[in-house]
Amino acid sequence: MADIIKISDATALALHSMVHLAIDPEQQSTTAEIAEVFEASKHHLAKVHQRLTKSGLLRSFRGPSGGVGLAKKPTEITLLDIYEVMEGAMICKPCLFGRDACPREDCVLGSLLPGLARQVRDYFEQTTLAQLAEESNWGAKLK
Repeated sequence: MADIIKISDATALALHSMVHLAIDPEQQSTTAEIAEVFEASKHHLAKVHQRLTKSGLLRSFRGPSGGVGLAKKPTEITLLDIYEVMEGAMICKPCLFGRDACPREDCVLGSLLPGLARQVRDYFEQTTLAQLAEESNWGAKLK
């Protein structure tokens, strides 16, 4: 079941910082500002932001008023996009032994794993940054 979803600290930072940026997509923030919001290492977050920039999900701005901002509209970026930049392809193996299908006709977990794996992938694939930014109350805290 551990293979259904794996979210590293780097991926958690990527997801959170991208939602943070999606709250006001016209603005940019510095990595240091975002690291402070999430009480994270700015050096670790800088590496995360480098990957997201390289993938085309973030844009980087240099100079005294520099920072990072979304490279696409929040409606165009899904959680799956971010997840796969950080973790690689989300492959949902519906078997505890990593097989595509249980070799037994009477799996001890029945249809739980295939259904759960599909649910997780569907959620990540269908959920955009815009949706999460709208549903969050983070914007109220920024004002």
